[in-house]
Amino acid sequence: MRIASLLPAATEIVSALGLTDRLVAVTFECDETVRARCPVVVDTAIPPDLSPGEIDAWVRDRVAGGLPMYELDRTALAALAPDLLLTQDLCRVCALPAGTVEEACRLIGTDAAVLSLDPHTLEEVLQAIAAVGTAAGVPQVAAAVLEELRGRLAAVERAVARRPRPRVLVLEWTDPPFLAGHWVPELVRRAGGEPVGGSEGGRSVVAAWDELPEADVVVVAPCGFGLDAAVEQCATVAAHLPDLPLVAIDSARFVVQPGPGLVAGIEALAWLLHPDAVPEPPPGRVALFRP
Repeated sequence: MRIASLLPAATEIVSALGLTDRLVAVTFECDETVRARCPVVVDTAIPPDLSPGEIDAWVRDRVAGGLPMYELDRTALAALAPDLLLTQDLCRVCALPAGTVEEACRLIGTDAAVLSLDPHTLEEVLQAIAAVGTAAGVPQVAAAVLEELRGRLAAVERAVARRPRPRVLVLEWTDPPFLAGHWVPELVRRAGGEPVGGSEGGRSVVAAWDELPEADVVVVAPCGFGLDAAVEQCATVAAHLPDLPLVAIDSARFVVQPGPGLVAGIEALAWLLHPDAVPEPPPGRVALFRP
């Protein structure tokens, strides 16, 4: 089976299932080791080197004008002749929407199966792993991956049980501030914290700095950015919230990307909130902000 992944999370899932050799197409945001061997058929339309505030303004203008955020190379996709296309409809700002893929399939004349992954909760993320395994013909492999992930989740749950739960505010963007939704509040709760702000299972929402809820710690997790960029953006948050401890996290891999990495994100958050209860995560995942 030839698999085209038009979503970074789908590429992560395919890799976790041991099917990297079946990938024939990926996106510009996928892991660089995969991009080194697979053609990139989805690229961003966002201009380079914009600040978070400029990106927000650009996205708002594109949405208002009904313009795409991403560019799909239909000619390249047709030449690669995939049997299975993995995409999403969860967020048109975060990745290529499924409707664009289905239209492309009609235009290029392919009968490839299209699987749209649209989870809103952690359990639905786990179900998406099972769905990809079934679509790719390896349901037993997916079941083994899920067993391992659920075992790690249970270990964190035991470690943080009956401990004080600090109030945790997760900022999914910093200019303007966005309160994280979807599965992110659940990540905080499973890590032994009490999520404040945001909407569990719902969409991320913009807020004013003076309207943010009270918290004991702020997690800076800018959507699509790695740890270094999150640390840099902590300075913006510190200017508005000078009295609160700030932590940065590789949001792209461990917070906003709905794949197996969310479990590692929970483990990292649990260590930040309860460092004496769980093992310290590997370097490059989280960092304490020190101005």
